[in-house]
Amino acid sequence: MKRIDTALPGVCIVEPQVFGDHRGYFMETYSTRAFAEIGITNEFVQDNQSFTAQKGALRGIHFQNAPMAQAKLVRVTKGAVLDVAVDLRKGSPTYRQWVAVELSAENKRMLMIPRGFGHGFKTLTEDVEFCYKVDNLYSKECDRGIRFDDPTIAVDWGEVREECLSAKDMNGPLLDDSDCNFIYGEI
Repeated sequence: MKRIDTALPGVCIVEPQVFGDHRGYFMETYSTRAFAEIGITNEFVQDNQSFTAQKGALRGIHFQNAPMAQAKLVRVTKGAVLDVAVDLRKGSPTYRQWVAVELSAENKRMLMIPRGFGHGFKTLTEDVEFCYKVDNLYSKECDRGIRFDDPTIAVDWGEVREECLSAKDMNGPLLDDSDCNFIYGEI
């Protein structure tokens, strides 16, 4: 495994070692030992998968409030996405800053997103399969989202069509109007 740090401390790209020949390829997508060697020691407790048929669909910006905040290890097994992590920790030197990484079945990259960050993605192809591990169980009571187009964050998603958004994502609150409870140094 190779770790590539991003502009947001804690958010990193993980590149697995891929072994290929004329038959195809093999790679480890997760190993506690290999991840610990690159400084990722989260104990993942749940795996999730989503499918998005439409190119240009946007999902996010999502998170779970404390005490059920989640770190995520995300990857794409079919298609490609623009994956975005946003620092939502009040008091953080990088508060409201975001990074975007292209994740695809072809590049096999993963993105590690710590607790205290919002997450979203926009599909760059049709028929996207998106898989992720989380280090805390799903909690309906703590499930939250903020507007994908919050002007105080200003993620550059490219063109976003209304028909490519869920009602939850279209009608979510702005960060300043949300009850996001992440505090830098506490999460």
